Amino acid sequence: MSLPIVKGEYKRDYNLKHLTWFKVGGNAEVFFKPVDSEDLASFLVQNNQKLPITIFGAGSNIIIRDGGIEGVTVKLGQNFSNIESIDDHLIVGSSCLNYNLAKFCQANAISGFEFLVGIPGTIGGGVAMNAGAYGHEFKDILVKMEAIDFAGNFRTFTNEEIGFKYRGNSLPKDLIILKAVFKVTKGNSKDILARMNEINNARSQTQPIKERTGGSTFANLTDKLKSWQLIDKAGLRGYRIGDASISELHCNFMINNGNATAKDLEDLGDFVQKKVFEDSGVELNWEIKRIGKTR
Repeated sequence: MSLPIVKGEYKRDYNLKHLTWFKVGGNAEVFFKPVDSEDLASFLVQNNQKLPITIFGAGSNIIIRDGGIEGVTVKLGQNFSNIESIDDHLIVGSSCLNYNLAKFCQANAISGFEFLVGIPGTIGGGVAMNAGAYGHEFKDILVKMEAIDFAGNFRTFTNEEIGFKYRGNSLPKDLIILKAVFKVTKGNSKDILARMNEINNARSQTQPIKERTGGSTFANLTDKLKSWQLIDKAGLRGYRIGDASISELHCNFMINNGNATAKDLEDLGDFVQKKVFEDSGVELNWEIKRIGKTR
């Protein structure tokens, strides 16, 4: 495979397992970390949409299948994680962790970002899936975002143009999010810290955050109809396939108990879908992204 000339680095047949929260999955055929957005644009223009491209974030809400990922897997590194405060707005690189932005806002007495402390992953991933927790979503705080398409064109989208919906958006699929611009509301650092501590305490008591997990497996259907309740009702709390199991603590979390494969996890999720439908007549929708090829 001939690759575009770049300033960043390529790694062939690169193991992605260690980068994911589940610690499962195959290798990337090619792994690419661009130096900056110009390097990324140059790669995309030279590629001319020939090689397939997959975007990889913090590896938190994802299952990489055991056969790995074909083409080029792009990961935006530290150079894409800056936080700038300009004219009552925050401009945040897409690879910035949600947790780090929440801490920055607390230190600078900026309110409205407390819920981010409870969402694993990056800002880019959060924007892409309109991530939310504890009554707030990305759509509530985002002004606009900057992205680049697979042809190498830089593009900007306002909140309205993104077309946010529950755990998703209406954007074209061939976009790599580069930056997010948020509105700033001043608050009190002590109050913000207290709310963040509340969220952290609630998470540690109700979610298996110290396990090899991937966050919520299925999207909730409504505020009142929670996926975990339907899974529990179907008698699947603790259900196991291979080394993959449904969490005893929170039924909407799957756990790798040590040696699970991606197939174990995906089979478990598919089984849960089937049993919940048989039990309640409700079809659960995956929230965890599953990418790559089976063996």
